[in-house]
Amino acid sequence: MPTPVDNGYTLDRRAVRRAFARAAATYDDAAVLQREVGKRMRDRLDYVKLAPRLIVDAGCGTGDAIAPLAARYPGASVVGIDVAEPMLAKARARVAPRSWLARLRHARAPAPAFVCADIDALPLRAGAAGLVCSSLALQWVDEPSRTFGEFARVLEVGGLLSFTTFGPDTLRELRAAFDDGRAHVSRFIDMHDLGDALVAAGFADPVMDMENITLTYATPRALLRELKSLGATNALAARPRGLSGKAAFARMEASLEARRRDGRIGLTFEVVYGHAWRAQPKRTSEGHAILHFDPAAGKA
Repeated sequence: MPTPVDNGYTLDRRAVRRAFARAAATYDDAAVLQREVGKRMRDRLDYVKLAPRLIVDAGCGTGDAIAPLAARYPGASVVGIDVAEPMLAKARARVAPRSWLARLRHARAPAPAFVCADIDALPLRAGAAGLVCSSLALQWVDEPSRTFGEFARVLEVGGLLSFTTFGPDTLRELRAAFDDGRAHVSRFIDMHDLGDALVAAGFADPVMDMENITLTYATPRALLRELKSLGATNALAARPRGLSGKAAFARMEASLEARRRDGRIGLTFEVVYGHAWRAQPKRTSEGHAILHFDPAAGKA
């Protein structure tokens, strides 16, 4: 499947980590869309029957999903994983109030754990988790197929992956506003390619859908300021270094201003929702076929 590795869209992972570390102090005030998308993802869990012993929030950010997941699955252990330690510090502070921890103890649930790690290399044993959730984190990896493979590794057979990410129409207005031929906005993966990547990674019955959400801003500078507050800055390895010239910045602002409708400037976010079940593996890690023998049936 095509990935952001092509055509100069490789991400600078250190730049991603730095951007989210810097944004930890401002993220919660700006993350209106992120909270709503996360809620919509969790609402979809109403339609699946699941009793996980361990839940992984991959790319947990400031921990907005930790309490809702713990409440939804009493008794389950919840682990939040993020690449930026300052984000995890915010997440730890969010779940620290004694009243919340008291409710967990009443439900005999362990307190959440937080680990600073890359979601491409989860510090968990194979088959440890019953549920992996990841909301709006996959757009910050180069190859979702590799990340899906890691999610499949830590999920038990029959475990569920539930995720959201951004699709190709995301930030289309901002991408069009730059006219210098250089990469200013990441490329986002189509949901059909994500579905194919899920199957290739060992998942079964993927369910994918999407919706477009438009946020509006008073000025181009307000739009850019909010993206920076979220850590959503240009982290492409091929990004332009240094500040854009005044003329280039003015052209970008003018392009966005030309899109103003009813006094506001719109910015599109194509939100992709997906879930899939960890299938019974068909091959060993060495590539050998696995045959499952049913003694009652007398055949493989």
